[in-house]
Amino acid sequence: MKKISLTGIKPTGDLHIGNYFGAIKPAVELSKEYDARYFIADYHALNSMKDPKELNSTIRQVAAGWLAGGLDPENVIFYRQSSIPEIFELTTMLMAFTSKGLMNRAHAYKDAVNKNKENGKIDEETDSGINMGLFTYPVLMAADIIIFDSDVVPVGKDQVQHIEMAQDIAQSINANYGQQVLKIPQAAVVENVAVVPGLDGRKMSKSYGNIIPLFAPEKTLRKTIMRITTNSQSVEEPKDPDTSQIFQLYKLFADQNEQAALANRYRAGGMGWGDAKEELFQVVNRLLTPIRERYDTYMADIPALDKILEQGARKARPIAAATVNRFRKAAGID
Repeated sequence: MKKISLTGIKPTGDLHIGNYFGAIKPAVELSKEYDARYFIADYHALNSMKDPKELNSTIRQVAAGWLAGGLDPENVIFYRQSSIPEIFELTTMLMAFTSKGLMNRAHAYKDAVNKNKENGKIDEETDSGINMGLFTYPVLMAADIIIFDSDVVPVGKDQVQHIEMAQDIAQSINANYGQQVLKIPQAAVVENVAVVPGLDGRKMSKSYGNIIPLFAPEKTLRKTIMRITTNSQSVEEPKDPDTSQIFQLYKLFADQNEQAALANRYRAGGMGWGDAKEELFQVVNRLLTPIRERYDTYMADIPALDKILEQGARKARPIAAATVNRFRKAAGID
């Protein structure tokens, strides 16, 4: 029997190629090894996204993006967090076993408090602008994980604390009732996440405004790639592929023979940056064209897209209900 893995997907718009290589592609590969569950974390998004139209649209864009990227709803359980009411019942139950001190140590909360202090706010004002959704974020995340009896949660190093908190809460509950009411999840630390360079050479990020959109039309994609920052080397000068973000991007899309051939052209001289960008565009567009077409198909039929997520929720809810009922029985409120 395969182990169970769980991955949360925060609904943020404008998916870019950094998201594809850093999250979507690895997740698709992971689904071949595990009994995988993936969810759109729309309730988590409420902490920062208050515009209902934006949230509603973004949920669909992200769902369509992951499906277009290769996530197969027939082989995984793919659902919206908001479609599983048992998650929120479990969150309430977990809170009865979660100390405020544990929440005080959460990175997101501490970062928000420190930012307030840096801005001159002291005493009770250090909590200014911090809502309870942010403060209790780790408990809802623990419920997301625990409710599906997850064995492993693939995370980056900066997210390990959330898994450790879920472990602490579940262990407290099991110790209180003298039995394994809840499965203890483990973090599967993802060490080699692809770091995709952006247009300016820094890590590709919406916050830097240096992204290459995943689903941009072909003409827009080409214009975007042509904006990549380069140095002042002339056409005749040899160039080092190892220090070029154009070539680093090219390696993500091209096969070994293509990489070797272009690297030789870099080193030989006689190739300008415009030519290098054109070579990059060709391989990027080759991979993204079918993904873009699938995405457009999903977004053209929102009812069908919603039905996929609803079908995932129907698979998920019996599993979630079993966990809640097990907890309720142990607690004496069944």
